[in-house]
Amino acid sequence: MYGRWKMAEGEKTLNALELSMKWRESVDCGPDMLKYWWSRCHKSTAWRRSPIPRRRSASSQLCGRVFKEGETTYSCRDCAIDPTCVLCMDCFQTSVHKGHRYKMHASSGGGFCDCGDLEAWKTGPCCTKHDPGAAAMETDGDCVLEAGLQERARKLFQVLLRYTVDLLVWEESYELPPELQPSVKEDAYYCVLYNDEHHSYDHVIYTLQRSVQCDQREAHTHTALIDKEGRRAVKRGSRQSCQQAKSLIRSNSEHISLQPLRVEILHAVVMAHQSFAMRLGTWFQQIIGYSVGFRQVFCQVALEPSPLPDRPSLISRLMLHDSRLYKGARKIVHELIVCSLLMETEYKRLFAIEFTKHYKQLQKDFISDDHERSLSVTALSVQIFTVPTLARQLIEEGNVVKVIVDTVMEMLSEHLDANNRFHFQGYNSDKFFRIQVIFHDLRYILISKPAVWTDELRTQFLEGFRTFLGMLACMQGMEEVKRQFGQHIEVEPEWEAGFSIQIQLRHILSMFQDWCAADEEVLLLTFKECHTALMSCNNQPFHGEAVDSYMCKHILHTRPYKVSQEPVSIHLPISRLLAGLYVHLCRTGAVKRLHEYVDQECCDFAYFVEHPLRCVVLAAQVSAEMWRRNGLSLVSQVYYYQDVKCRDEMFDKDIIMLQIAASKMDPNHFLILILQRFELFEVFNGSCSSKDQELLKQWNRLTEEMLHLLIIITGERYVPGISHVTKEDVTMREVIHLLCIEPMAHSSLVKGLPENESHETGLENVIPKVSTFKKPGVSGHGLYEVKKECLPEFNPFFYHYSKSQHSKAEDAQKKRRNQEGSDKALPPPRAVEDRGTQWTEAMIQRALHLIGQGLLEEKTQLEASSEEEVAFNFSVKARGIGSEHSKSLFYFLSKLMGLAALEAQKDMIKWTLQMFETVKCLREKSSPHASMSVDHTRPEENVHDKEKAERKRKAEAAKLHRQKIMAQMSAMQKNFIETHKMLYDNMPETGGQGEPSASTESWAMELGESRVAVGPQRGVTLPEREVLTCILCQEEQEVQARAPAMVLTACVQRSAVLTQCRGKALPNTETFDPLFMHPDLAVGTHTGSCGHVMHATCWQKYFEAVQNTTRNRLHAEMIIDLENGEYMCPLCKSLCNTVVPLIALEPLALNYESAELVGQLLTLPRWIQIIQARVNGLQPAPQGSESGSEADSQLYAEGQADFRSILSFGVQAPTKYSDSITEMLVVCATTVHRVGLKVAPNELDPRVPVMSWNTCAFTIQAIDNMLQGEEKTLFGSLQYRQHAGLKAVVQFSAAQRLKCSQAVIQKHFMGMLAALLPIKDVEGTPSILEVDCFHLLVGLVLAVPALYQEETVDLQPSAISSAYNHLHLLQLVTMVHVLQIVLSCQDAAGVIGGDEGEQDKAAAELYRTVAQHTEGLKADVPGWFIADRVRRGVASFLRCAALFFNCLTGVPPPEELSSTAALSAEGQMEALCSYLALPSNLFQLFQEHRETVLPLLQRWCGNPAISKALKGEIPVIMYPRKQNRLIDLPEDYSVLLNQACHFQCPKSSDEDRKHPTLCLFCGAMLCSQSACCQKQMDGEVVGACTVHAATCGAGVGMFLRIRECEVVLMASKTRGSTYPAPYLDDYGETDPQLGRGNPLHLSPERYRKLHQLWQQHCILEEIARSLEVVSVMFAFEWQTL
Repeated sequence: MYGRWKMAEGEKTLNALELSMKWRESVDCGPDMLKYWWSRCHKSTAWRRSPIPRRRSASSQLCGRVFKEGETTYSCRDCAIDPTCVLCMDCFQTSVHKGHRYKMHASSGGGFCDCGDLEAWKTGPCCTKHDPGAAAMETDGDCVLEAGLQERARKLFQVLLRYTVDLLVWEESYELPPELQPSVKEDAYYCVLYNDEHHSYDHVIYTLQRSVQCDQREAHTHTALIDKEGRRAVKRGSRQSCQQAKSLIRSNSEHISLQPLRVEILHAVVMAHQSFAMRLGTWFQQIIGYSVGFRQVFCQVALEPSPLPDRPSLISRLMLHDSRLYKGARKIVHELIVCSLLMETEYKRLFAIEFTKHYKQLQKDFISDDHERSLSVTALSVQIFTVPTLARQLIEEGNVVKVIVDTVMEMLSEHLDANNRFHFQGYNSDKFFRIQVIFHDLRYILISKPAVWTDELRTQFLEGFRTFLGMLACMQGMEEVKRQFGQHIEVEPEWEAGFSIQIQLRHILSMFQDWCAADEEVLLLTFKECHTALMSCNNQPFHGEAVDSYMCKHILHTRPYKVSQEPVSIHLPISRLLAGLYVHLCRTGAVKRLHEYVDQECCDFAYFVEHPLRCVVLAAQVSAEMWRRNGLSLVSQVYYYQDVKCRDEMFDKDIIMLQIAASKMDPNHFLILILQRFELFEVFNGSCSSKDQELLKQWNRLTEEMLHLLIIITGERYVPGISHVTKEDVTMREVIHLLCIEPMAHSSLVKGLPENESHETGLENVIPKVSTFKKPGVSGHGLYEVKKECLPEFNPFFYHYSKSQHSKAEDAQKKRRNQEGSDKALPPPRAVEDRGTQWTEAMIQRALHLIGQGLLEEKTQLEASSEEEVAFNFSVKARGIGSEHSKSLFYFLSKLMGLAALEAQKDMIKWTLQMFETVKCLREKSSPHASMSVDHTRPEENVHDKEKAERKRKAEAAKLHRQKIMAQMSAMQKNFIETHKMLYDNMPETGGQGEPSASTESWAMELGESRVAVGPQRGVTLPEREVLTCILCQEEQEVQARAPAMVLTACVQRSAVLTQCRGKALPNTETFDPLFMHPDLAVGTHTGSCGHVMHATCWQKYFEAVQNTTRNRLHAEMIIDLENGEYMCPLCKSLCNTVVPLIALEPLALNYESAELVGQLLTLPRWIQIIQARVNGLQPAPQGSESGSEADSQLYAEGQADFRSILSFGVQAPTKYSDSITEMLVVCATTVHRVGLKVAPNELDPRVPVMSWNTCAFTIQAIDNMLQGEEKTLFGSLQYRQHAGLKAVVQFSAAQRLKCSQAVIQKHFMGMLAALLPIKDVEGTPSILEVDCFHLLVGLVLAVPALYQEETVDLQPSAISSAYNHLHLLQLVTMVHVLQIVLSCQDAAGVIGGDEGEQDKAAAELYRTVAQHTEGLKADVPGWFIADRVRRGVASFLRCAALFFNCLTGVPPPEELSSTAALSAEGQMEALCSYLALPSNLFQLFQEHRETVLPLLQRWCGNPAISKALKGEIPVIMYPRKQNRLIDLPEDYSVLLNQACHFQCPKSSDEDRKHPTLCLFCGAMLCSQSACCQKQMDGEVVGACTVHAATCGAGVGMFLRIRECEVVLMASKTRGSTYPAPYLDDYGETDPQLGRGNPLHLSPERYRKLHQLWQQHCILEEIARSLEVVSVMFAFEWQTL
């Protein structure tokens, strides 16, 4: 593609020997060597993309596989040093980590496998492939380079790498470096288009089509390669022509986007040299893979200083130019760095130093770049900074912490205001996002805490910490807010940026504290630095002088500040860091030495707590709706302040600071300070009153929040360093309180818990201790329920509860206590106060909780120590203070017991008073029980207990009364059933809504004697008066022939569920004749229904309304296709595309005596003769032709039959249907014809009735297949909707002949009959091996009444005639099907054995007879084998026939076919044959009618297609047909990921990310969502899955997207939906997109549900429902999948 650069004519070139001799003589051998390499390599084929076999040296333990985008990576949660340590698929499969707790994730590209890195893993650092012990076995001497070879390699690498670097960073478009200038310069240029992140695919394609005159396919190819490689030459020509193309591209792209595409003009030689340099980069990767020596030489060359003073090393030049390289060049450079410098420990260290030296410039370039970070050299930081030893060395030698923080500060300096605080109003979101990425590097550096501290490490770390504090100082008090009065705020202030930084710093702050706590001296010094930084902050200063505040004889001297009136900020990172460091001081004991570093007089805890207290008050005032006029931005900030994402370094640290201050300050002063900041001081002091209801509500709400805060300060001590608890104890308490809200899934619990820097919550360690696991069913997910023994830990005022969680938890626990009948006190849910008063129930609730905390604290201390040692005397003060004026706390509590308004709190008050007595007894060393028993004699409590006991007694009595009544009703019901058992036994399987007639009882007696559906012994049909209710108008109507039509919603769809040859090419449907269904059942037409009934007129109105409204809905065409008549069922929202008219089943009374007399005359030979006579008479006889084959006409010459002999056995007038029923028959038949054949609707098409019969047969076969697959009984197992739909389809198909032309029906009948009997002038009939017998049976049975049609009179057969027609047709078709099975028994090689039974002998005799007339049939097959194969093969046909005749005649089946008791195959066969009036030994049919059947056998077996099939030239269907099932999936999902990892696209050789997608029908692995595998289908470009679904599933597909771990359901080119994959983790949850990454295992129940979804033809319905629920703004283009 690119022009070649040729050397000047006559210029001498050096051969390899001459060049090697001149190396040492030449001062600069670069130009000569390059010319030699260029000339040689330009002609050589070695530079093609064929890979060189890579032999890694045994001395290298590192795997170093570079991950492609989307490739699956594995991280061991037990052994990895940090979450960035990952393994590739191959290493993971052969490592010890496969049996550990691991996570799976899709790589974003750029990283490499850490297998072999000893610093990355606690145990198992190497897989078996990279194990140093195993590798040492293969070590040879070739890995060490000889001195001469090493020197030559060094020279060569120097020249080639310098050439590569020079050309990659070369920015001249028209000229080369002087030493590379060609002698002759051609006028050949390229117009090169570069990739950017501003223009979409379509934009670029459109621009190219307009600018360089290429078609869409070529433009698409250009665009795909530009996106992949980063640039592409789109035009070659003169400089002027390329300049014109450049101008056109820029102008056309500017019309679409504000920013034009980047286009450059490059001279051909520049383009060629740069392409050659790229190839050299690939060559370097291959050559250094041969030997460690080569790699080390390359590293030396890459890192050696440049001889020029102002030029860095070669690798630094590449890094510094990285942002200006295009995508393909970047990938080559990054992969070269990874496979060389990062594979050697020493050179990795040197490269890290070089990287850190240029860190700030690299980040600046990245921020101004527009490519993703995975394409930036800065992404390599994770490979450097996460190595523990390297990170500490970089801190010591390069002060990398300071470098990173300085870089951030320089990038954010533009956002500093006049007070040197950040203000992000109007920031650039893209640039800000890129700046945030730098915080990842700071987290990487701090991942591993040092075990040993050196003086240099302390010095440099403290320097970095000071720099970090400087950044936090810019955040302290940033973006302060002030309460809005009067008018609502006009513009919402910016707040997301500040919280984004806070979220990024969350783990960094915690890691800094952990580093500080690792060394006592560092901890004390950092606390001192933090204290100094806090004292120097000037955010939200006081504006007034200090004043004295008096309350209850206590004075607090403080400066006034009102949160509601003055500015306040929610960002206080330094205050919170100080609180965290103080906790570590307490935990480690270093607090004893704090006075050595910080002057105690400077430790003003009132000042420390000031800003955190303001923040807590702000949250309380927002909750009290005092800041409503400040908009949603403040509400969002308060939400995140307390949310799990931020609370551990915001809200929790504020609480800790409040607890520190409470422990250090005078308690009374602390309470006064809290009252002042809550602005309740005057209210509690009694110096403020108001009648403003709104103000009173605010005071009440603030009081509640203040009491809640006091509960938190005194009660929430589950913090390591504050109490003697571990992190596991903290997690356990969090989990208990989450589960007290409701049972939760594992993922919900993880979301509710804070993560550490390794993204771990510690949940797995504590969850078995506090909960029990409930496994999921076929849907939903597994749930954890809290154990009963953990419930005493429940705190209704848990400080991490939100408002809604608090309410839910209270409700749940109250409900549980009520169910248990427990008397223990539990605060009820908060009452809603609509009136402004001086107190609320929530205040009392919180006050009682505070008192209870004090009493429990005192009780705990008294039980642990003697009374003299306990200084905490809360109960004494509560009883004593104010007792002289009857105002003690205990007195007030006693008085509260008598207040009716506090009925809901009586249990809590009573428990509190009992606790007072318990504590009093502990102090007096007496028994608490005696005291409490005395206390219980108080009159008010005695009355209360009596009332409560009376209520409980009445409730128990009522419960017993209900149980007694239910037992009586149950006994009466059982007695009624026993008494009327006959009535229940005789009810049909799925009854209608009407009542049976008066004659039912007499008919039921006959029915018990004859349960036969076919022939003269056919049982009596129970008459049904079907009265149904329309789901639209709710009016009832009886289903009658002459009444207005009632219709059943239905969905017609093509189906390949039963196919025996998946992927078979289908014929042209425009000319295809569907009269005969091939036994492979490649594609059938299925009609299903949801079972809901409507009036035809109501449905028509509803359908018109749906069409009118749907056209205006967004993406409505995705859900329903109006062009194909689709709509959603009004009731259940199932997808439908037609309606089936309900036709009443008319019970035909059969006179058994007359039927027996007729049977004596109408034998099978006679019936065949009569039918042939009628058929021959219906055909127009051509002039001059004879009357047919003499042999055929004389086959059954018992008596001559004429044209009308068929009428002599009984006729009757056909049923007349109302016009609306007739119209609905046409509607349904037209839809079946249109969908089944994929043609335009045409009700006059002669194929319409055939398609109606075919859908009837196929639907029955599908239902039978489903019932067999689920091992259910043939009758009684169907749901009502399935049974109603099947019955309606059969009756609709039977009525088709009344609407269609009788001549057409007769022609179809003759065509089908020709497959059984010789029919005059009917040719081209397929052989019996090419016909599905059940489809043939249904067509013949439903078409035979057309033979009774006379020219002037409409007639149909009588009940007796129909009975014999059905019997003889069934016998003939059954014999043909038996013959089909016999002819397919060609796999009996080596089968031996004798024939013992009568059936075996009959089978052997039939086989011998068939062999006489069939060429190529084996003659040594034993009869028992034939009998067994026929018995198994014919079962499905008989089951389908039983279902068909049951729906057609209404005769109930034998009890054996509907009994749930296990039935043997022989018993089922006998019951089916009995129901169908067939002998249980089917071979008797051939024996009883031997003379009749023999000529037919000769005709059937003499077809040439039979001999071809037996020779193997035509595929033969084996019986019983195989039941299609979804493919077998591996139990472990990682096996599938392994397959996807090694998946090679058949049409693409590149290694870019693919979407391997597995077809669950056939197991084919497809390349989806990729241009390489797209094809044209119906004039549209579609993806591989769409093409595959068209052939594999008749347009329906079920695919598993492996890397996304989700199932995709497809129903057409434009419709599809996602569905949960059948893989669950150990917690019973699916993991779409592998977001959580837990190991996944196959759920058989979920996979079985998917199988049922397919088998029951519900995929289309599932897609429609999914799309109806999920509303999308931009529709997914499913055809591209």
